Amino acid sequence: MASIRIKYCLSLAFGIILLSGCSTKEILEPLESTEQAYYTGAKKALKSGNYISAVEKLEELESRYPFGHYAEQAQLDLIYAHYKSFDHEAARAAADRFIRLHPQHDELDYAYYMRGLASFAQDQGILDRFLPTDLTKRDPGAARESIADFALLLSRFPDSQYADDAQARLIYLRNLLAAYEIHVARYYIKRQAFIAASNRGRYVIEHFQQTPAVPDGLAVMVESYRQLGLDQLADQTLSILSMNYPDYPALGKDGSFDIARSSVGTRRSLINRVTFGLFGKADTN
Repeated sequence: MASIRIKYCLSLAFGIILLSGCSTKEILEPLESTEQAYYTGAKKALKSGNYISAVEKLEELESRYPFGHYAEQAQLDLIYAHYKSFDHEAARAAADRFIRLHPQHDELDYAYYMRGLASFAQDQGILDRFLPTDLTKRDPGAARESIADFALLLSRFPDSQYADDAQARLIYLRNLLAAYEIHVARYYIKRQAFIAASNRGRYVIEHFQQTPAVPDGLAVMVESYRQLGLDQLADQTLSILSMNYPDYPALGKDGSFDIARSSVGTRRSLINRVTFGLFGKADTN
């Protein structure tokens, strides 16, 4: 009888321990998974440079607390975390989503800036990709998207703290795209596709004013018109080139024109062109 009581008491005690353990776990778990705890963990991951972990924590935070106190800031941080983890498409998508959900937010300019920066980063290898065997098969789409994003930022938020950097990147990208168009034009001239070359030159003149590629665009047009037998158009374009860029290499002292002396007629690398000869090769072979 005594042994039965002892067993009963032990069973009861064990059951109480189990119940108290479960109740403790039930009490502690919500405390450990509050919205603030999730956000604090995400910020620690960002600060330590563990961006993949930050993405996971921010996504879980947004999933559990979509209308919580930290929801909007978590969405902004998620753009940055994706960007820093080199997932530029995800960063752009996150920026798009924030812009759509919060069109009146105080930090909307940041979302536009990061969207442009994500596209800009996608084309970090743009210089290498602009020199393929067939230049016409490559389209710098991400660079064009980045230009559109930075231009929109400057239009909507001219006094933004990100405006100066966006303006500098915009100038760089426009120079880059203009130089790309000249490379394509040179490709067409080499293959005697002079109509296509003249169209590329005219496109630079019309869409990339105030870039270093403008005189090259005029030179392309002069050469293309000459080869097509359109001497009047060639002379008119040559006059514009001579008047505005008298020191252009293709122009002789006697008023002659030889495209082989110009940057269009050489094999200067794109980076050499864009950086005004500071970097890259400038072979003339």
